[in-house]
Amino acid sequence: MLVCSLVLLIAVAAVRVSSRSGLPSLLIYLGIGVAIGQDGIGVSFDDVGLTQVIGYAALVVILAEGGLGTKWHEIKPALPAAAVLSTFGVALSVGVTAAAAHYLADVEWRQSLIIGAVVSSTDAAAVFSVLRNVPLPSRLTGVLEAESGFNDAPVVILVVAFSAAGPVEHWYLLLGKIALELAIGAAVGLAVGFLGAYAMRHIALPASGLYPIAVMAIATVAYAGGALAHGSGFLAVYLAALILGNAKLPHWPATRGFAEGLGWIAQIGMFVLLGLLVTPHELGDDILPALVVGLVLTMVARPVSVFLSTAPFRTPWREKVLLSWAGLRGAVPIVLATIPMVAAVPDSRRIFNIVFVLVIVYTLVQGPTLPWLARRLDLGRAEAEDLGIESAPLERLRGHLLSVSVPEGSRMHGVEVAELRLPAGSAVTLVVREGASFVPGPTTVLRQGDELLVVATDPVRDATERRLRAVAEGGKLAGWLGTGNGTSVAVPGKTGRKRAPGMVGRK
Repeated sequence: MLVCSLVLLIAVAAVRVSSRSGLPSLLIYLGIGVAIGQDGIGVSFDDVGLTQVIGYAALVVILAEGGLGTKWHEIKPALPAAAVLSTFGVALSVGVTAAAAHYLADVEWRQSLIIGAVVSSTDAAAVFSVLRNVPLPSRLTGVLEAESGFNDAPVVILVVAFSAAGPVEHWYLLLGKIALELAIGAAVGLAVGFLGAYAMRHIALPASGLYPIAVMAIATVAYAGGALAHGSGFLAVYLAALILGNAKLPHWPATRGFAEGLGWIAQIGMFVLLGLLVTPHELGDDILPALVVGLVLTMVARPVSVFLSTAPFRTPWREKVLLSWAGLRGAVPIVLATIPMVAAVPDSRRIFNIVFVLVIVYTLVQGPTLPWLARRLDLGRAEAEDLGIESAPLERLRGHLLSVSVPEGSRMHGVEVAELRLPAGSAVTLVVREGASFVPGPTTVLRQGDELLVVATDPVRDATERRLRAVAEGGKLAGWLGTGNGTSVAVPGKTGRKRAPGMVGRK
């Protein structure tokens, strides 16, 4: 316990180093594992089966955390491009990379196909740990997030198929199996996500700390249900988490923070364990093949798959260039490299070593240069933080308490309380400013950094939140200028002529 807690503390402190250097934190976690391992302190660990089990569990948590943090309005326009990238694009990448491994690195065809499949999956955690300080346009973040969430499923199926004993299935049978597993996984994920969201919105739990636990348990049920139904559990957990993350659940900031913390623990544990599994003195003969395969993957396979996959969507060339360079490899490829080892595929240790070196070297190359490339392509943008709204149900009063934070850059700054024009049945009851709280009047001017307590009855809860977000985006004239969605709200129980936009439930 002492060793594990010290490793965890070192890993947490290392996040600050990685954020300043621009390197994904996974490299530091792998380094910790290598330092503890046989060529370091001397801890001997070679249980590949346990590593794979823990790796799969960690990937479930990472995908769930990624889905919970994905905004539907950003990912929705990117779904067609992401779907093509995660299927057709993956197939192109596997083919080009496998050919390079076979002809340039002198690897047998079966092992080459496994390497191509393993390294063709991008890693969202690696990409966005680098891009935290360089916000991208929502259309780009949507494509990257959706692609990284979707492409794990077909890649896992390919790696398992190539690692199985006996000849590989005919290509049309393999494609049919992939399509069937994706369809089953999608159905299970959507069903669990919608049912879970409905239950979480209508069941009042006795403690706020139970909500995050329930959400993560629902996401895990989606993975297990998809796998038991012989579908893609990874796709199921991502879709279920995506639905839960956009369902406006009670105590959402607490749930989001809990999931993010679990995601960090999953990454730390998985990469330290993978670092323990590596024996550095055995990597010498595999460095050159890894560099060659990685060069082809980075400079040929990924750009070809991006440019051909996005051709029907009229994506600007600058965005195609960034998408090509943003194909970072991280958790998924190294975990998938354990599948052929468990299946006792010949030369599976060499496959693992090649993948390990490839991920390390090209993450070192791509990670620090990715923010620079985004700025050079003029694709970085500064935008206001999302308006933080936390909801707590008041079951007996049939109402909700909305805790609203006014972030820096929000256009709610300078707006009077009366100018919020909230629907009838809702009101700002308390303002906390610089540690002091007071009851606001109609002419109280809101400022950046304020915390508002808004009470809303159940029928107008959603309308109140839409109005608050609209004002945060468009200021006091939101609605008149067409800013935001759902700013024109009918007052429950009232009929008659339509109100002008912006005159929301005002008597």
